[in-house]
Amino acid sequence: MSDRRSIAVLGTASDVGKSVIATALCRYFSARGEQVAPFKAQNMSNNAGVTPDGREIGRAQIVQAEAAFQIPHADMNPVLLKPNSDTGSQLVVLGKAVTHASARDYYRKKDELYAVACQAYDRLSAAHDRIVLEGAGSCAEVNLMDRDIVNFPMAAHADADVILVADIHKGGVFAQIVGTLAILPPQFSARIKGIVINRFRGDFSLFASGTEWIEAKTGIPVLGVLPWFTDIHIDDEDSLSLSPMKRPEQAEKDAFVIGVIPLPHLANFTDVSPLSRVNGVELVYLAAPSDMDLCHTVILPGSKNVLHDLNWIHATGWSKALLTAADAGKPIFGICGGYQMLGKRVSDPDQLEGRHQQVDGIGLLQMETVLEADKITTITDFEWNGGSGQGYEIHMGRSRALGDDHQPVRITARNGKPVSDTDGMRSSCGRVMGTYIHGFWDNPDILDRYLTWAGFHGKTPETFLCGLAYRHQQYDRLADWLTTHIDLSRMGC
Repeated sequence: MSDRRSIAVLGTASDVGKSVIATALCRYFSARGEQVAPFKAQNMSNNAGVTPDGREIGRAQIVQAEAAFQIPHADMNPVLLKPNSDTGSQLVVLGKAVTHASARDYYRKKDELYAVACQAYDRLSAAHDRIVLEGAGSCAEVNLMDRDIVNFPMAAHADADVILVADIHKGGVFAQIVGTLAILPPQFSARIKGIVINRFRGDFSLFASGTEWIEAKTGIPVLGVLPWFTDIHIDDEDSLSLSPMKRPEQAEKDAFVIGVIPLPHLANFTDVSPLSRVNGVELVYLAAPSDMDLCHTVILPGSKNVLHDLNWIHATGWSKALLTAADAGKPIFGICGGYQMLGKRVSDPDQLEGRHQQVDGIGLLQMETVLEADKITTITDFEWNGGSGQGYEIHMGRSRALGDDHQPVRITARNGKPVSDTDGMRSSCGRVMGTYIHGFWDNPDILDRYLTWAGFHGKTPETFLCGLAYRHQQYDRLADWLTTHIDLSRMGC
């Protein structure tokens, strides 16, 4: 039996379900009356959010904080890497962007960043009953182990018991587990107090002998086997989750089809999630510009490298298809980086995103954008088209009007402070629009008004939940899923 407060959820590989299981544990322990906080020392993701004090952290830690009934804080994800090329990332420390770093640059800062992470953990630990830590990738990457600040080194600092998660859907689950244990140093493997098999499909009884074999081979209890689910909706950590989305030709015959362009550096992809749950609406990701012909409306989402993705849009025929769609009256909506691309040009005089200093935009909005190092990160209250809502802003760009296009969004507060400002742009014809506000569709009032603007003739019912109310419902269901299928008492919880 262990009396340790911290539990670390580590994985045999990337995308085995660590974030979801950590979220479920946050909800489970908080429902028992404990003050719980999530913690991930270093996250690599372009799906980020903003804390109430204007700091930027990984979206997964915001989700976990919500599940734990806690206010998101930069200490919960002290180091965030936001990839904007194949070899480099924007480095965000304690919620503030500090530099662009290559992998080598980042590893040179390892000791400094580990110290920052340990201090952040210590502050959280002093203020909470229990911390649920999440690891990153595989916890047994031999070539990176001496530079790892997020898996076993952080578990050791926290003196945490470790749950090792393996994904049976990937195949080779026995090799995942035994192989991981075989290459870990003894002081690390000794921390593993339980194993969880995730994403099982089929008859559990068929895996009973597998559980027995794992326990006999490793001497570590298998806490349970978690079934695959499709009916619980938790915001994903990264865009690996895009692959199961429908293609346009798979949409129901009479559905209102909303197409999303999957940019190479897609960011904050969960913005569109509420649209996928509206009856009569099909949200699809587009594989080719010709797919737009099958859609009623198109969304250009956020990007972590706007100039690169804008060049890609021009080179692959998307910009021509968007111009054709707009000429035909098809509604087009841009979020953040996608909004910037809809303008006349995007300039990067300080080369914050790479070697390109200026790229022509798609030209559907009379505006231009200049990228600046000072990043805006705010929780934003706004009004649009007679409705009100709250979202968040994360962007380096500053956009200005070049013509008579209207700024349709009224900003009423940022980070809790009243303001009187405007945001976004709407074309003179009214069928092309963009905004910097992420979480735009998390607000029922705004969701209905957007669907009407886009041409959808249905309406969401009064009982339709979105935003935080919907997410809390899903966190409860997630905790029930976890505790139905695993036995935490086997590791003293």
